[in-house]
Amino acid sequence: MTAHILVIDDDPQERRSLKAVIESRGHAVHVAENDQAGLEVLRKRRGEIDAVLLDLKSGEGNGLSVLSFLDRLRADVPVIVQTAESGTDLAVEAMRAGAFDFVVKPTSLERIATAVSNALKLHEGDSSGRPLKRGRSASVSFSDIIAASAGMARVLELGRRAVQSHLPIMVEGEAGVGKEMLARAIHSASERSGRPFIAVNCAAIPHATIEAVLFGRPEQDGADEGHIGKFKEADGGTLFIEEVGDLPLHAQAKLLEAVQKGEIVAAGGRNPHKVDVRIIASTSKDLIEEVKASRFREDLYYRLSVFPITVPALRRRKEDIVHLARAFAERFSAEQRLQRPLGIGSGALALLTAYDWPGNVRQLENAVFRAVVLAEGNELTERDFPQVAAQLPGRGGTFASSLLRAPSSPAAEQASMVAGAPFMAESGQAPAAAAANVAARTNVIVSTDESGNVRKLAEVEEELIRFALKFYRGQMSQVARKLGIGRSTLYRKLKDYGIDPDNPQKDAA
Repeated sequence: MTAHILVIDDDPQERRSLKAVIESRGHAVHVAENDQAGLEVLRKRRGEIDAVLLDLKSGEGNGLSVLSFLDRLRADVPVIVQTAESGTDLAVEAMRAGAFDFVVKPTSLERIATAVSNALKLHEGDSSGRPLKRGRSASVSFSDIIAASAGMARVLELGRRAVQSHLPIMVEGEAGVGKEMLARAIHSASERSGRPFIAVNCAAIPHATIEAVLFGRPEQDGADEGHIGKFKEADGGTLFIEEVGDLPLHAQAKLLEAVQKGEIVAAGGRNPHKVDVRIIASTSKDLIEEVKASRFREDLYYRLSVFPITVPALRRRKEDIVHLARAFAERFSAEQRLQRPLGIGSGALALLTAYDWPGNVRQLENAVFRAVVLAEGNELTERDFPQVAAQLPGRGGTFASSLLRAPSSPAAEQASMVAGAPFMAESGQAPAAAAANVAARTNVIVSTDESGNVRKLAEVEEELIRFALKFYRGQMSQVARKLGIGRSTLYRKLKDYGIDPDNPQKDAA
């Protein structure tokens, strides 16, 4: 069935490219060069538009005006917003305003086409994302891994290329990013898919027994069940060695022998045994540093890192958060035998997107699981994620900040930072100014010196820049935008004031 997609973008070449790729999927495309033209199309074609692709920088506004009018026009029209890498905060605000998804530019046209397809599934009443249908221990395919971001798309591309090879693979990344899931997908797509996939976590096994766990023990040693070892269990299949950086040196030597010769020797044994095993190792450590510290063998490192794949942290691929959260909510709703899957409100999605998730996908999964189990309504809201809201700076335990409403003007935000011009958090006040005022209580920029004279403008400017760098965590594009200056001007001023542009937060006070 042909769907009607509205594309709002002020770049003519970008409009043509988007129109071509969406039409290649069999859909009709309507284009508009700015927010107002887009709203006019929505009014004229009320009931016809199935999804909107919106550039947040199109037209004279910032794109959010379209979102604010959607509820009046058709609340069920999913909106996909595009934003530059430096404008993730604006994308979060758009999610809070009701956007279905966001895409960080530059990105591939294929990624945008996929986002449109997902939005149309929502419009048709289907799944709002690609659900994780299987648990950690079951068979996993590449299609089960959510890869809305460019970073994860690259991971899947490398994973698919590695499928047909028999070379060892090293999967790098922080704990909880999904390294084992990627390993299972590679195994499932390979010619070994009918053979065992065996996982062993080196960090969870005592050093005294890890050699026996991996390589087995001779039966005369009185070994109990499982004495054959993980290598023999995985014979013909794939052995996933998790946290290989925690392997003790004596076991590293035997692992090197197994990789080089395809032979293992049981702990305490002498006779080698041939094994046919595809090794996928993973680590959350910097193995180069471990090699330099003589904690990891250099020859083993290069044997295992023939085909390295780095899975980015969730905070580096925020585009995935929305789809992961929806997939987890759907899966856990089914596991809890709920009559219908729980949805996730726009406020909750914005909250989840704003958080950095130090525990990565695993932490997000646990947070959604807890929310689903304790939910009382038909939709998850900010109130269902109190631990997340409590950890966001400036929220005071609730998700009430500049992300909830339209931001104030740069002038108003700067005024809130200057002592003598307080911007109190009263009803109806711009939340961005209120948030700045909270910070200003402990980071006051005074306007007079010790003698009572007005301070020099350069001194106040330097202090304001340092405060902005700290307040916006060194995000240079955001700092420049909020201060109302260009990036080149900001970098020049950093040089003038002796602030390291490569580490702008270092001396920020």
